[in-house]
Amino acid sequence: MLESPPKSSMTTNLRRSMGLVHAASMVVGIIVGAFIFVQPSEVTRLVPSAPGVILAWLVSGVLTFCAALVCAELAAVFPETGGVYVFLKRIYSPALAFLWGWAMFWVMHSGIIGAIAVVLARYLAYFFGWGDRGVRVLAVAAIVAVSFIQYLGVKPGSAAQVILTVAKVGAIAVMCGLIFVLGGAAHRSLPVEAAHPVSLRAFGLAVSAGLFAFGGWHMSTYAAGETRDPERTIPRALMLGVVIVTACYTLLNAAYLYVMPLSEVTRSTRVAADAMTHAVGPHGGSAIAVVVVISAFGALNGIVLAGPRVYYAMAQDGLAFHWMARLHPQRQTPYLAIAAQAVWASVLAATNSYRALFTRVIYTEWIFFALLAAGIFLLYRRGEYKPKFLAVAFPLVPAVSLVTSAAVAANQIWAAPLSSAMGLGLILLGLPVYFVWSHRRTKLQR
Repeated sequence: MLESPPKSSMTTNLRRSMGLVHAASMVVGIIVGAFIFVQPSEVTRLVPSAPGVILAWLVSGVLTFCAALVCAELAAVFPETGGVYVFLKRIYSPALAFLWGWAMFWVMHSGIIGAIAVVLARYLAYFFGWGDRGVRVLAVAAIVAVSFIQYLGVKPGSAAQVILTVAKVGAIAVMCGLIFVLGGAAHRSLPVEAAHPVSLRAFGLAVSAGLFAFGGWHMSTYAAGETRDPERTIPRALMLGVVIVTACYTLLNAAYLYVMPLSEVTRSTRVAADAMTHAVGPHGGSAIAVVVVISAFGALNGIVLAGPRVYYAMAQDGLAFHWMARLHPQRQTPYLAIAAQAVWASVLAATNSYRALFTRVIYTEWIFFALLAAGIFLLYRRGEYKPKFLAVAFPLVPAVSLVTSAAVAANQIWAAPLSSAMGLGLILLGLPVYFVWSHRRTKLQR
């Protein structure tokens, strides 16, 4: 039976342990996962020219920065635990906010945890020589291990995030430095590839693909209740983090293209390892496995930290099981929400079912991001606030973010209408659940 949670303050119950460095590390650590090192880039396929590829990544970074500014503005206005969930609730309605949390737990957030855990496990299994069953065991073990770190408290969890992010960014810098310094011979031997004209539509699709690679920037807003001076810290962390990630992505792709033909970059299934092999030989390619493990572990740590804060906020509102609002008496973490997330993400990873769910639903994030950008205009018209971080750039930045987010969502629907409709249907299944829970909450409060 749904019970009303105790009316405790989210800002006083949770321990404020995160500063700017921790929050910015969370942004960078979550965005830069393993996929930028291992998968062939859709960007290079759509834009068959090295300058076009670099430009597409830079434009993706700029557009992500605009979306981050929107989130930064809302975080300054509503500095509460739950982030996007809180923004949607305050601007629109609890029903819309519930759909975000519903999609997060059952598909989007838990699905990305499962996906990253599997990539991490595949590279760990490389060292042990394990097969598919071993990969699944390692994926579940990684989820449990990272969840345990978060159970210990936000301070050790965010400290681990800083260490992993510094190691990740340092490894990227070292790898790119080695490629540019030692890859001269490989660069000089590159075949001359014919230049191909790039249509505006293809460039737009490439930017759209790049935007997906920047996913996760909004998650630092979930832990506002555990961030010191969140009105200032979270906006600064978002902006700093996106700038660092844009630099990393641009530098990585420039390094790949420095030693590999564009056609090979497009085909490669482990592009970072192939680039290092071209530059320094086979031992350099093997070392990339360590970089991927560090990067994936850092992303996993940040994502596991972020999600339970949304479920905690929902439970405080009576829109999730009341036990998800419980905090550990000593560690002050939403330990039962962390455990619930770990169990479901482990199920998705162990059964490999995250892939079918996640790929259908992930595009819907951009519908919500478009609503956030539109929400800035709604708040402004209501006269409820004056722009803070967007004081100079209003209304240009939210307008750019609104158009970009809507275009990404529309492009995905156009490219895969049936799959997109199924994904949207999964999200909308949460509406009847919301009305049942909302009705029961109202009865309990009478």
